[in-house]
Amino acid sequence: MRAPPRLRTVLLAINLLILLLPLGGIVALRVYESALVRQTESELVAQGAFVASAYRRALERAVHPAALQHLGRPLLAAQPLSGTDVDRWRPRPAKLDLAVDPVLPPPAPAVPAGVRPDARAAAAGREITVLMRDAQAVTLAAIRVVDADGTVVATTGEELGRSLSAREEVARALAGEHVSVLRRRLTDNPDPALASVSRSTGVRVFVVTPIVHRDRVLGAVVLARTPASLAQTLYRHRAPLLFGLGVLVVAVIAVSLFTAVTIARPVAAIIRQTERAQRGEKGAVTPLAHAGTHEFAQLSGAVAALAQTLEERADYIRNFAAHVSHEFKTPLTAMQGAVELLREHGAGMSEEERSRFLDNLAVNTGRLDRLVRRLLDLARADTIRPGNEATPVGPVLARVCNRYRAEGLDVSCQGIRLDIYVAMAGETLESILANLLENARQHGGAGVQVQVTAESPTGGRGYIDIIVSDNGPGVTPANLGRVFDPFFTTARDRGGTGLGLAVVRSLVEAHGGSVELRPSARGAKFVLRLPAVGVSPD
Repeated sequence: MRAPPRLRTVLLAINLLILLLPLGGIVALRVYESALVRQTESELVAQGAFVASAYRRALERAVHPAALQHLGRPLLAAQPLSGTDVDRWRPRPAKLDLAVDPVLPPPAPAVPAGVRPDARAAAAGREITVLMRDAQAVTLAAIRVVDADGTVVATTGEELGRSLSAREEVARALAGEHVSVLRRRLTDNPDPALASVSRSTGVRVFVVTPIVHRDRVLGAVVLARTPASLAQTLYRHRAPLLFGLGVLVVAVIAVSLFTAVTIARPVAAIIRQTERAQRGEKGAVTPLAHAGTHEFAQLSGAVAALAQTLEERADYIRNFAAHVSHEFKTPLTAMQGAVELLREHGAGMSEEERSRFLDNLAVNTGRLDRLVRRLLDLARADTIRPGNEATPVGPVLARVCNRYRAEGLDVSCQGIRLDIYVAMAGETLESILANLLENARQHGGAGVQVQVTAESPTGGRGYIDIIVSDNGPGVTPANLGRVFDPFFTTARDRGGTGLGLAVVRSLVEAHGGSVELRPSARGAKFVLRLPAVGVSPD
């Protein structure tokens, strides 16, 4: 099964998408705006080529070819000479870009010319003026033709006979360079509504095309036009834009649904499960089959594990309380009965009868005392937190065996090594061994023999086995699975509480070990497997 994505990945993807939607729209508008500017530039370049060709042909008709070679100024810019096979094709792509090219100040107004234009150039200008004005009615472009000195000889405006040589783009064109620039537009009209995102609202495109004959610049064509505004263009293309808006709406809905599937739905499912568990329904909290993200899968699994632990703990507490109640009820009932009898009939009892009742009280009091102490031991074992202790096994085994041997138990210790350490405190290990030896003494009967052996297990590197076996009657097959259950004992009449082995199991498992009752030809055989942590220094 493929692992679900992480929550931070989902949130990052959603945030990036939300960020890219407006940014993408702005970038698209900017790109489209530059395309509008380049479209205007391309149209002006084409118009300029036609006007330049018309002016050159009109000038050729008015001037003798030999004299035409000396008219104008020398070509300074590097470009192919006209009239040759090399320069037959001279495409001029549009290059203006609102994101790169600067927007220059408004153009300087035309000034009086220093000299009168050449009569032949003026005649050629008058010849093409009608053509220029007819073209302006369709293209809306302002068109001017200047001679080699920058004086206007043909125009669609009012600058006839005035000079444009002070403009940078005109001076560069009269040197033979094709020039396209952006300049701020002077207008009294307010900006359109989209002026905040548009740079083309207040600019005009200027294209200046040199009029070249062989190696002479005869003049230049100056064209200017305001590109279509973004608002106008968007309105003209409102149908596809509305379609794009619909696509964005669908994308937002898809993002919302994706968020609901990956975040909202798993959260709602976990909340529903916890509400069912709060009402007391068992098994209500389970890992989600479709968690959406890796984090929710982890959260769902952790919550399910926590719920299972709490259910098991609640069952344990309920059963434990029932067992404690039962274990305490028997001696308390006996004590209550003895007290009532002594109170009502004590005066008429013989000394022997009173002694028997008092002995019963003492026995039951002792049993309650043992139960309380064992319950405290079990509580400590269930809540113990192992530290960094390391205890040598040999001295603890010897000490416990010597103590029980002194108390009359026939116990022997074998395989004691001083260089083996276990990962637990010495008093904890001593408590475990004492409980096992006490269990053997209670259930083994008179004359039981106990053997304690320490050895390294086969294939159990890093562990040590401590085996406690006896030659007593052993455990019946029916009781094999119950010996570690709290309050289970077959020696209740001999003072058994049924908590010793439960304490042993809790302590061993808390330290990363295990304890089990293994089959034995005779008696009982308990095997402790404890983690070994080091070797004693010499």
